[in-house]
Amino acid sequence: MQRRLYTGNDPRRAHSIEELRGMARRRVPNFCFEYVEGGSEDESTLRRNRDVFGEIAFRPRSLVDVSKRDIGINLFGRRSNAPFMIGPTGFSGLLSHEGDIALASAAAAAGVPYILSNASTVALEQVVERAGGRVWMQVYMYRTRDFVAKLAARAKKANVEALVVTTDSAIYGKREWDLRNYARPLKLDVRNTLDVLAHPRWMMDVLWPHGMPRFANLGDLLPPGQDSVRGAASALAKELDPSLSWNDIRWLRDLWPGKLIVKGLIHPDDAARAVSLGADGIVLSNHGGRQLDGSVSAMDVLPEVVDEVKGRLAIMLDGGFRRGSDIVKAMALGADAVLVGRATTWGLGAGGRAGVDRAIEILKTEVDRVIGLLGVSSIGELDTRFIEWARLGARQPSHTKQASVELELQ
Repeated sequence: MQRRLYTGNDPRRAHSIEELRGMARRRVPNFCFEYVEGGSEDESTLRRNRDVFGEIAFRPRSLVDVSKRDIGINLFGRRSNAPFMIGPTGFSGLLSHEGDIALASAAAAAGVPYILSNASTVALEQVVERAGGRVWMQVYMYRTRDFVAKLAARAKKANVEALVVTTDSAIYGKREWDLRNYARPLKLDVRNTLDVLAHPRWMMDVLWPHGMPRFANLGDLLPPGQDSVRGAASALAKELDPSLSWNDIRWLRDLWPGKLIVKGLIHPDDAARAVSLGADGIVLSNHGGRQLDGSVSAMDVLPEVVDEVKGRLAIMLDGGFRRGSDIVKAMALGADAVLVGRATTWGLGAGGRAGVDRAIEILKTEVDRVIGLLGVSSIGELDTRFIEWARLGARQPSHTKQASVELELQ
């Protein structure tokens, strides 16, 4: 009998993130799935984000009592029940009605943080009130800085724990497979229009009776009547600011009293700069392979960044995490936490809140199993002794360089 993944509609029967991905592909129209799935240009960065995990092997220990295990971590002085969180994913309302609420509620129930996308279709105040838990807010540094200041004020009033400023999208990447779904900007071609009609479950969930989802946190930035997912794209594109610099991070740091996390860094020198400007954390990221094609992955640079700034701010990363073993590898290399994006978004597309719950459950169970098989009882015991990776052997950390950077930052 030939092997095959589960092909039904019940996310509770999925055994892996890949099975949830398949369910999402069947449930939502192609243009929605492709928005989540695709990367930029030849998608070499997208592939690199996954390929890097295959280069890293485990070195387990045996005869260790692992009957009691704890996969929780301490992040910004508070316990998180797993070493990962849900990262910001835009347009979640296109996958399931009030998708942002489903993601945030599932994260709260699991005891992990949730980062609300700047391009969410539910207002941040509603997400915080209805979902509870630890809600962080993603922000882009738009040309209209007054809007950014007002969004930060809203977040403060709503008791949002952290702002996560995304820095790698001052210029849009070219996501060709996404573009091919449209006859002209944001007008589906005939093939994709017919494909929408072939997904009645999605239409009943997302389009009826609510209509096309609308951006709930961008109203002050958009022209009147242009807050729909379809109508806002051109206005948002004009708001992207190629002049974005570290001065803008300094401005936001002075403005925002809560935790400030800089997302989109991929170079150790930038990590050190974030320390000097008072950031509380960084997210190493190449935007899920959706921006610069041919980039290194966050995992590639993680060891260097750990050498540079470990202990001076929280080191987080995203990009290609599909298994609990991927998350454990990052933690063993010195990460403080991992962000997952597509994994939980596929869960959302597969079955709404139930699909997100299942995605989180799968990852938590896998992390627990992996650390037990490695011979450790908690995430805090992990380090590079449990990892075999040629890059580690070839790396020669420069203590002299690190010392010079520390002097420069004083």
